Amino acid sequence: MLQAIHHMALRCRDAKETIQFYSDVLGLRLCAAIGSDYVGSTREFGPHLNLFFQLEDGSMLDFIEVPLSPAADKDRNTPAWVQHLAIRVGTLDALLEVKKKVEAYGTRVLGPVDHHFCQSIYFFDPSGHRLEMAWNNDLSRLDAMNTKVAESLERWQEKKRIGWLEAAQE
Repeated sequence: MLQAIHHMALRCRDAKETIQFYSDVLGLRLCAAIGSDYVGSTREFGPHLNLFFQLEDGSMLDFIEVPLSPAADKDRNTPAWVQHLAIRVGTLDALLEVKKKVEAYGTRVLGPVDHHFCQSIYFFDPSGHRLEMAWNNDLSRLDAMNTKVAESLERWQEKKRIGWLEAAQE
């Protein structure tokens, strides 16, 4: 029934800088720019411009500029590293090439970080969205972790019950 992500919509601060970053730096194809004064799904007044960037698998990122809305506000209760968009790259060379391009753009990049089943780099786009670029280097490790899902969940629930300080002393 559910096949793939069609698109993910995120707010952008400025359409022009978003196009420059996602097209020129990351190499995504801008496949549509659609503006309207009214929101199609709700029919409310809300001038906006949708920028659709297409990935190789056909999925899309939709960045929406909404100039009449107040500036975006960070979720103060969630650590900055939690909410992020992870995009797969095909090779380690591709991962390192993205890192090089993003750094040349003037953005700080963290990584590569070894997650055992993938290597990742992390950075923020011009609108403040945290991005992860990931290369799957050993999916057999992920498969091995999959056999321990119930055990991992049980340990997690126990840590939540007794607290982290007590769990660390065990």
